[in-house]
Amino acid sequence: MSKPKFGIVVFPGSNCDHDTYYVLKKLFNYDVNFLWHKDTDLNGSDIVILPGGFSYGDYLRTGAIAKFSPIMNEVINFADKGGYVFGICNGFQILLETGLLPGVMLKNISLKFVCKDVYLSVENKNTAFTEGIQKGKNVLKIPIAHGEGNYFADKETLNQLLDNDQIVFKYSSEDGEITDESNPNGSVMNIAGIINKKGNVFGMMPHPERSSDAILGKTDGSLIFHALANNILN
Repeated sequence: MSKPKFGIVVFPGSNCDHDTYYVLKKLFNYDVNFLWHKDTDLNGSDIVILPGGFSYGDYLRTGAIAKFSPIMNEVINFADKGGYVFGICNGFQILLETGLLPGVMLKNISLKFVCKDVYLSVENKNTAFTEGIQKGKNVLKIPIAHGEGNYFADKETLNQLLDNDQIVFKYSSEDGEITDESNPNGSVMNIAGIINKKGNVFGMMPHPERSSDAILGKTDGSLIFHALANNILN
């Protein structure tokens, strides 16, 4: 069975690029390449990952400078043609800045950097990123690490997200209950991850690459990577 080819974009300030590479290449044995931010070729990637970190030091706003990197023109063209793009944490912020996903990120409501495990309710299992997550697995345990993860969108945009079933993950309790107490950053409607209307561009604030190795005591993040790899060639 053939395997998809992952391309991981490396920006100055990325700090989860090698974590993601390790999980995909060393643990899962997928075909993976790094893509430098000044490149203008995606090197035949089937899936492009924008990893977590602090691209360009997060000067101005998170993701605001990264969107001008030469490779982002190729990523946008790739996405517009139906190519799969996965933004994690800072990568999600970059997708918002480029307009590939709707909404913006604000500072955490606590005004503090938050780093901890959180629970995610799987709101939509009918995406390439979630289809195949085993039946009954409706809550995932995945860590966050961000200072600006407070997702915000206006009422019209939120209604569109709801109407099109574009909300993929919400912060929840361990039992899947959507509560204010389970929201670590103030995100509107507890939103932790969304997808575009076409279903090929996905962004989430939690870090699945940090919960994919059994040695860490948590592997729920691997379900997302495997779902995507299995669905993309089907």
